[in-house]
Amino acid sequence: MTDETNTAPADLFEVIRTTRSMRRLKADAVPNELVRRILEAAVCAPSGGNMQRWRFVVVRDPQIKQTVGALYGRAWDEIVAPRYRAGEPAPGTTRDRFLRMLNSAGHLAHHIHEAPVWIVPCLQGDAPTRTSGSSIYPAVQNMLLAARALGLGATLTTLYLSFEKEAEAALGLPPDWHSYALIPIGYPLGRFGPVRRVPLEEVVYTDQWGRAYRA
Repeated sequence: MTDETNTAPADLFEVIRTTRSMRRLKADAVPNELVRRILEAAVCAPSGGNMQRWRFVVVRDPQIKQTVGALYGRAWDEIVAPRYRAGEPAPGTTRDRFLRMLNSAGHLAHHIHEAPVWIVPCLQGDAPTRTSGSSIYPAVQNMLLAARALGLGATLTTLYLSFEKEAEAALGLPPDWHSYALIPIGYPLGRFGPVRRVPLEEVVYTDQWGRAYRA
């Protein structure tokens, strides 16, 4: 189901440089052994005190995906898309390229339920904070990199959290647990390629804020 353009490079840094948000995914089933490898990468991540208070919900059920997917699409149509389309392009990108990205995001919003498998990372606690996020998002990044290494497309998204209670009820989460992302995974319709980011010199300082960085 993969081709030569989507086979994984051996070099870790090349994997990092080519782990793009893949929002257009095939409906083809993803083998359980590949999903397990992605989950194994997730639990290799660090967490505060190595307490590993994470849980991961693997979603394949079509009805659950339809329910949560409808909430996701509503969040895109009513809240996120109007804001993005009225704003400026992302840093380092042209208006045309930004619009293509929005079209891709819109495709995901209306087809996310067709992705063959989702992984939803969760943590316990009533009041999510930056500190708690530090114990789950490294696992998310590990999953994204692992998916790329396996030739699978994935993306980190949180749009559904505009309707958090409804989505988490559909996922069967207990009241004291919360989801931190939704990661749709599947074989990509497009090709992997280098990510586009602004130069380091625009976002890195030396010792104190505002002091120019020189590599």
